Amino acid sequence: MDRFSLMPQFSILLHVKLINSYVYMKYLWKSIPRYIRYVIVQVLFLYLFMVVFRLVFFLFFFKTTVTGSAPILKAWSLGLKFDMRLALILGVPILLTAFIARNHFFTKGAIRRPLFVYLFVVYLVMTFGYVFDLGHYAYLGLRMDPTVTRFLAYGERADNARMLWQSYPVVRTLIGIGLFLFLITIQFTRSYYRMGKEPAVKLGNWKYTGWLASMVILFAAGIYANIAYFPLRWSQAMFTKDNGVTSLALNPVLYYVSNMSVQKDSYDIPKTKEFYPVMADYLKVDRPDVDKLDFVRSIPGRDGKKMNVVLVMLESTGAAVTSMYNNPMMPTPNMKQLADSGILFNNFFVPAISTARTVYGVTTGLPDITLTKTASRHPQMVDQRVVMDQFQGYEKLYLLGGNTNWANIRAVFTNNVEGIRIFEEGYYKAPKADVWGVSDFDLITEADEIFRDANKRQKPFVAFLQLADNHPPYTTTKGRGDFRKVTEKDIDMEKFKKAGFVSIEQFNAIRYEDYNVGHLMELAKKGGYLDNTIFIMFGDHNCTLNPYHFMPTPEYELISGGVHAACFIYCPALVKPQVVNYAVSLVDIYPTMAKLAGVSFKNYTLGQDMLDTTLTNRYAFATYLKNLQTHISLIGQRYQYEINTYTQKSFLYDMQGDPLKDVKQQYPDTAKALDNLTRAFYESTRYLMFNNKK
Repeated sequence: MDRFSLMPQFSILLHVKLINSYVYMKYLWKSIPRYIRYVIVQVLFLYLFMVVFRLVFFLFFFKTTVTGSAPILKAWSLGLKFDMRLALILGVPILLTAFIARNHFFTKGAIRRPLFVYLFVVYLVMTFGYVFDLGHYAYLGLRMDPTVTRFLAYGERADNARMLWQSYPVVRTLIGIGLFLFLITIQFTRSYYRMGKEPAVKLGNWKYTGWLASMVILFAAGIYANIAYFPLRWSQAMFTKDNGVTSLALNPVLYYVSNMSVQKDSYDIPKTKEFYPVMADYLKVDRPDVDKLDFVRSIPGRDGKKMNVVLVMLESTGAAVTSMYNNPMMPTPNMKQLADSGILFNNFFVPAISTARTVYGVTTGLPDITLTKTASRHPQMVDQRVVMDQFQGYEKLYLLGGNTNWANIRAVFTNNVEGIRIFEEGYYKAPKADVWGVSDFDLITEADEIFRDANKRQKPFVAFLQLADNHPPYTTTKGRGDFRKVTEKDIDMEKFKKAGFVSIEQFNAIRYEDYNVGHLMELAKKGGYLDNTIFIMFGDHNCTLNPYHFMPTPEYELISGGVHAACFIYCPALVKPQVVNYAVSLVDIYPTMAKLAGVSFKNYTLGQDMLDTTLTNRYAFATYLKNLQTHISLIGQRYQYEINTYTQKSFLYDMQGDPLKDVKQQYPDTAKALDNLTRAFYESTRYLMFNNKK
């Protein structure tokens, strides 16, 4: 008999063995008490639920600059452990109920009904939590934490709800959630009834104790989730400096809960006094006094015709998305033309990635470093002595396409700028375009009428014009009739990928913003106030981008790209074309505009003149999340120094060397000086936010 004739017999034997193995495994499974089996099944389904969402995150939302597979595999490993921990924690109430009720687990309605309600609520909360987390990550590039409740603030809920409605497929998402909850409810109810019909496995006291001890040990080990002295902690997910890898390693629900016990905003007078000499020297305070904590600098004005001042805040306009900083798609030709004819600031940084924080920061001259709510929402932080209020003889204007109740921004202006006129939705003739109010095109068109009227009356004005369309839902209009959105067929997609944009909609939105900047300049020229107006245009922060590498420094990896914004001054009658390479900050804008316009003022803020070349070693103070941990930072032309506020670890990066290498040990004197200045900025800001009242 040859070997080929034996093959059918081997196949039969293998088949029999597989059947026997299946029967044996089924026997072992059935020998486990059915209430324990139900617990195991539900915990496995909870775990599968989390793993599926993790896979969705990885496939559709995850982005990183890490090239090796090892960190990503480690992130997956940690993430699966966190998921296991949460599944087991959620399974504990079911486990306790099962072991207390034992075989009555399937016969008592008083157990069945609360059990079903519990599982339904768990899946309901978890599903919405995971979906909102994905949306939050898509919007901000960060896992959701308790600060998300700022979007539920009184007076803002409706606007934020409309933004969600207009930016995301809400109806389809809700239908999907409803269908999923229906199917998962069928799963846990049918499993319950099916197991309830099976014969009960009677356990003696010793066997019962053995099963109880085994399950407690398994649950405890899974929740502990670490073969070490300490249990698995969320900080272990931060083993790289890459936000994407860290986010992949975290469980969003556990991360949210771990951040619920946040500190309250306050200030520390002894700390402020400790670093006051450093801050006073940096700012060139007129009369330094550590006891009075005086920050005042008196700036003289000049005689002559008063220039108008217009601040144009460009929504989500980071440096990297514009033509001035060589984005491969060159999406902002109008801005580039103005910047080439004016003053371009290559290293302009905002203190934080938030529109509300930027409006507060530019107006008050103080970085918004609040821990939870933005400073504009803190009643004790709204009252400030601001430079805009000191434009004597000027009409003071704030123009927004939407509603100024947003983030309590109205109070920042009305409480601090006497006689300011606010123009918002309800005033404009144009209809609302989306949740953010009238379109930027219509806002600029109607703002021009206001500017022309003031110019006709020979009344100088200082105006804050806030654009908003470069923001989800990325609404664009035809403008004068000649703005056209592009599609993938119209552009070089290889170049598009290198540019960092996450979608065609985002790309069209920045193009539309640039179109409207051109529209503003055209109207100003026709209106006769172009030559007598100083325009400063600045981004409030960068937008969420895919990894990009065309900038002079690896700012995407350093996270500084999020706070690196576009900024330029345009006023041909007053300034000559130039490029400023030293670092400047958002808080410097009003002191600079007042000085350019010849306005005398007292500077109570942390801002300085952006054009004062006598100041050396300039830095911009910023806060950002790196690995989902808050860092305070100073960013200069050469050095970037940052302090992790959780661990107090600090890092020094040299843009003229290896920008991603910590060189603190190589330059200890530089590190020490920047550490003192960083802490001086931080403590001075905390103090002034509460103590710079009029």
